[in-house]
Amino acid sequence: MNIQITKAAAADRAIAPGILSLVGGTPLVRFTGYLGDPDVELIVKYEAANPGGSAKDRPARQMIEQALRRGDLTPGATVIESTSGNMGIGLAQACRVHGLKLICVVDPKAQPQNVAIMRALGAQIHLVTDPIDGDFLAARMEAVGQLLDQTPGAFWTNQYANLDNPTAHTEGTMQEIDDILGGTVDALFVATSSTGTARGCRDFLERRGRKTEVVAVDAEGSCLFDGTAGPRHIPGMGAGRIPALAEGQRFDGLERVSDLTCVVGCRRAAQREAVLVGGSAGGVLEAVRARRAQLRGKRVVAILHDSGTRYLDTVFNDEWVERTLGVSAQDLAGMVGADER
Repeated sequence: MNIQITKAAAADRAIAPGILSLVGGTPLVRFTGYLGDPDVELIVKYEAANPGGSAKDRPARQMIEQALRRGDLTPGATVIESTSGNMGIGLAQACRVHGLKLICVVDPKAQPQNVAIMRALGAQIHLVTDPIDGDFLAARMEAVGQLLDQTPGAFWTNQYANLDNPTAHTEGTMQEIDDILGGTVDALFVATSSTGTARGCRDFLERRGRKTEVVAVDAEGSCLFDGTAGPRHIPGMGAGRIPALAEGQRFDGLERVSDLTCVVGCRRAAQREAVLVGGSAGGVLEAVRARRAQLRGKRVVAILHDSGTRYLDTVFNDEWVERTLGVSAQDLAGMVGADER
């Protein structure tokens, strides 16, 4: 009897109480082939292992649950957010669990598969089709304001200004990395958009007195960090205007990557590590590669925000790359280094 009770208790502890309990605790994976340089220890934080498939699951859950706890969000209310995809999926999951309605404001650059997942999880999709002064984010934000006025009791999570966004990474992402590696990280590379992940990780490191260099990876065509806004085709990295969370933020280093660089990074990760990573993750990995000469003898952690399975029609599609970026499949293979090891 006692043995049976013990087994039952152990089984109960091994069963997750709900899908949101699986957010976080993502694995660290050593990449040994990507850089082609054994003198750099490259470890990645594989955020695609979150149940919604990206790092955005963390702030999505944090923003919803903290708003409910504070009473800013009431049961059965409608949540509204502007999103390029992954945040929408994380919010759709959290809202479905907590019995909330969700309206996701997206633009044509959102990955169709991401939009389909949001819909499957019960989100209502509001598509903006006309940019404001060439900026889709501005158009999305205008639509958010209109929807808030039209929807009684609606709550805007506002990922671009909500401090629960970076807190999710201070208390989660970086805490997990630090616990496992014992604070021995020489450099951390993070893609930036709202800067929630980078800011949250940096804040944790500063509070712990770590000497880790935090390198922000931003897109060419992003206005972050005194950049100039321009065309961008890879969602989830960069910004057309400065989000509130990013105002005044500075990091130890900055690497800007092109859309093509992101594609090359994604293809190289598939070839050398047998892992499909998303567009921003490809850019982060190439940012590490660009600095590998300075990183020899060091331990580097790269946060990979999502999976490449949602980019099969773009980043991993030769026709899309040639049509959108003007690079042939043959030239792209040469950039990736098809015959290199």
